[in-house]
Amino acid sequence: MRGPTAWSLAVRKPNGEIAEVNRRIQSALLKHRWLRLPVVRGVIALGESLAIGFRALAISANYAAQEEGKEGEETELTKGQLVFAFAIAIGFAIMLFKVSPALITNWLPIESTGWFVIVEGVIRVLIFVAYLSLISLLPDLRRVFQYHAAEHKAINAYEAGGELEPETVQRYSLIHVRCGTAFLLYVMVIAIFVFAFFGRPAWYWLIASRILLLPVIAGLAYEVIRFAGRHPRNTALRTLLAPGLWLQRLTTRQPTLDQIEVSIRALSEVLRLEGRLTPEERKVEVMA
Repeated sequence: MRGPTAWSLAVRKPNGEIAEVNRRIQSALLKHRWLRLPVVRGVIALGESLAIGFRALAISANYAAQEEGKEGEETELTKGQLVFAFAIAIGFAIMLFKVSPALITNWLPIESTGWFVIVEGVIRVLIFVAYLSLISLLPDLRRVFQYHAAEHKAINAYEAGGELEPETVQRYSLIHVRCGTAFLLYVMVIAIFVFAFFGRPAWYWLIASRILLLPVIAGLAYEVIRFAGRHPRNTALRTLLAPGLWLQRLTTRQPTLDQIEVSIRALSEVLRLEGRLTPEERKVEVMA
């Protein structure tokens, strides 16, 4: 769980105990006013979130590898390892969801620029949905998706003013407007409109444009997510963003009470470090 100035990780160890790791965030957004400009802030926030995510995964993997009843020291990946893992993951995502759809569409007999960007966008979304559908069949990922839903339920309960108790949190929705799955879909849809301004260049410029414009598109998608977070009960907005909410059904599974307990612990620690956010700040700052 991440707040504006701190993040917290809670993980169930093999012996059943819940371990916690907390870190303060030295965000560049708090140091430089110009980085808080619309779109720009989205690029920075996304980069920081990815970096935190990799660190959290490293810590979680260390606890999971410990033998039951054996206390191990907390370890984290080195900066070099983080950079390498980050490069591999981002490179794979760019090749699969950005470069591949552009090249596939370029091979099709399409003359119109408008149809080209639309078909490319449709292919990109289909690849994304197919990818999520495929990995959702893996047994090992079911537990990941359960914890994903547990995070959503805890945040939904907190934002609604409910008690942060497993039985109470379980009653809340496993869907959340600020989910990363929805964010990725919005990136792909917004890309259609952005790429329309650049037509259909030669294949090498086609690939370059899909990579170089990604930060801009991600920044625009961040603004959409941020606006949706501020107006979660707006019917028209929820209708417009409905596909992103539906897609979360592929990346969430009904969690157990034990899993919800872990998500509550992480959220509670963030709130403690933040000094308890006010009700108005709840919806905008606590990220799913």
